[in-house]
Order: sequence, then C-alpha cells, then structure tokens
Amino acid sequence: MASSVLSGGLLLWRRAGNGGVELLIAHMGGPFWARKDERAWSLPKGECEPDEVPLDAARREWTEELGLVAPDGEAVDLGEVRQKSGKRVRAWAVEGDLDPASIVPGTFETEWPPRSGRTQAFPEVDRVAWVDPDTARVKLVAAQADFVDRLVAAVGGG
Repeated sequence: MASSVLSGGLLLWRRAGNGGVELLIAHMGGPFWARKDERAWSLPKGECEPDEVPLDAARREWTEELGLVAPDGEAVDLGEVRQKSGKRVRAWAVEGDLDPASIVPGTFETEWPPRSGRTQAFPEVDRVAWVDPDTARVKLVAAQADFVDRLVAAVGGG
C-alpha cells in the first residue's frame, strides 16, 4: 500500500557567491514529465529495499539516478515528508558540488505510447540544475519543498 512506501534521497547543496545556498534538483525523466517544469523536479531519491537503512538507500539511488558516486560529507537529516501520492520521502542534505553535465542517468522502461504494446527506455532524470531556494520551492514536487526550508534552517543562507 502506498502509505508504507519509503524513499530515501539526498539534497546536494553548495554556498552561492552571495552567501546564500544553491541546491541541486533533478527533472524527472520520461514522457509524462517531458513538457512539465513546475512541480516536475525532485531530489534524487528512490525506494528503500526491505530492511535497508534509508540513508544507504539514498546513496544507492543517487548513484542509480545520476550515474555518479554519492557525495561524501556530513549527511544532515532533513526528516520525512509525505507526498500527495502517499509515498514517504526521507532526505539528507550533503554539502558538495558537481557539474550538471557530468550526470549519466539510469533508465527505466515503460510502455510508450500508451496501449501501443511497445516498451521504450527513458532516463530516470533528464537533467539537473543548481537553483536558489526560492526556485527550488516552486519546481520541486510540493511536499519536497519542505526540505528546502529545513535545509536553509540547518545551514543558513536562505
């Protein structure tokens, strides 16, 4: 049942030149999200396996979704949110930097076009971007915007 699904995610952040912070967010891949922008972004995250530590799942999913080793550094627990779908997301903030052009996204398969009987592969994430907290609050899936406020409260610079 949807309410029992727990995902773990990492929110990478860095100091901006103005003393504020920037956050790395990912645009969800696939045909459903292709023409959407507002509320079509997420932090890299994915479902925890049974008995998997959520932070371990967050690091594993980062690698699966972005094709990069999860960032080292202190993981600041940002708690949990419940998305409209019922999915629970637990996130950690990690300070770091990366070039958005360096991602090599993992893929997923789905029937496309619908009811065609054909399966196509799509990137899990089609792009990532560094954004300021105000932009992140608008672009992220609604429930995940709470992570932005929690990050800013934890590290300052919002």
